[in-house]
Amino acid sequence: MKFFTRIFALLLTLHFSFFSQAQSDSCNITVSLLTAGPGDELYSIFGHSALRVVDKTRNTDLVFNYGTFEFGDDFYQKFIKGDLLYFSSIEQFNNHDGYLGFLNEYKEEGRSIQEQILNLSCQQKQKLYDALKTNALPQNRYYLYEFLFDNCSTRLRDIVEKNNSPFSTRNILENKSLTFRDLIYSYLNRGKQYWSKLGIDILLGANMDRKVTNREAMFLPEYLLKGFDSTTVNGKPLVSEKRTLFDAPNNTASAAPVTPMVAFSFLFALVGFCSLVKYPSAKMFLKIFDPALFFLTGALGILLVFMWAGTSHMECKNNLNLLWAVPTHFVIAFFVNSNKKWVKTYFKLTAWLSLLLLICWIILPQALNVALIPLVGVLFLRSQKRSKAIVNGQS
Repeated sequence: MKFFTRIFALLLTLHFSFFSQAQSDSCNITVSLLTAGPGDELYSIFGHSALRVVDKTRNTDLVFNYGTFEFGDDFYQKFIKGDLLYFSSIEQFNNHDGYLGFLNEYKEEGRSIQEQILNLSCQQKQKLYDALKTNALPQNRYYLYEFLFDNCSTRLRDIVEKNNSPFSTRNILENKSLTFRDLIYSYLNRGKQYWSKLGIDILLGANMDRKVTNREAMFLPEYLLKGFDSTTVNGKPLVSEKRTLFDAPNNTASAAPVTPMVAFSFLFALVGFCSLVKYPSAKMFLKIFDPALFFLTGALGILLVFMWAGTSHMECKNNLNLLWAVPTHFVIAFFVNSNKKWVKTYFKLTAWLSLLLLICWIILPQALNVALIPLVGVLFLRSQKRSKAIVNGQS
């Protein structure tokens, strides 16, 4: 009799335990991470992340988005200086009052959407939901955007982690030697954005070339998705279900007809040819080309110095592109045809600097874009020729 009594008691205990668990998960709130795939334009090529909260009790389906900014009169000024404030906004997941919801907006752009349902208790979901709403209040919503360390993806990681601990994520990096630049390259190469890649390589300094940590990789939406898939909270998987809300057609990106390497290689060949021949047309070309070359590279150097010292963009500091885009070239451009001794010395030093840069290219602590090699070759060639032309009266 005692045996049957114990069995009954055990079954009763299991029944109430299960019933209690079911009750704790029946708060009618579902929280999920939305990950939108890359778009065709540069601003969208890295994808996007947002948190979706479905509250069946209140019949709401909201998306919390940390990638919103205001396009005001001083937008470009703030963007360049690194003072642009982003903010948390709340939008409808589906169409509402004539406006496209989150889902259809990305569908129209032809961008895939993945959803990961978070495996949280009722209490955890309510706590996270309250934190998201508090963050979206006018007095709390703004933050200073940083591309690598504080953006629309890292904000989601941080708020989920803050409200659900202990938060443990396994390795999501394919290679432990990957850098921030390597991760960015994977998107730019996939989208065949070679000119954009060149511009990014010129503007972003050596800070991009340090190894990225597992946690830091989640500044990219795709790696945040991988991170959530590899995370446990209190020993339980953070993601309970993963589904595709929209699978965009796999359109092959089209590259620009002329890549930077082709353009600069052609320029090097043209300048090299004109430097060797003695045709009047070639001399006339170089007479115009040399001031333009040093003026433009000098102006670019001034911009790089400003981005390094005059803005809040940490990723623009320690930029070794200043070894070829030398700011003083901007001044020397007005003295290209001068016979002064200091001008000859300047061009001789520039020629040696350019040659040394080419020799040390692969061992520099910053990865310079390989398409710049023929451009630096042009600087070497014209500096070397100009240092002699001042003495011989030739171009």
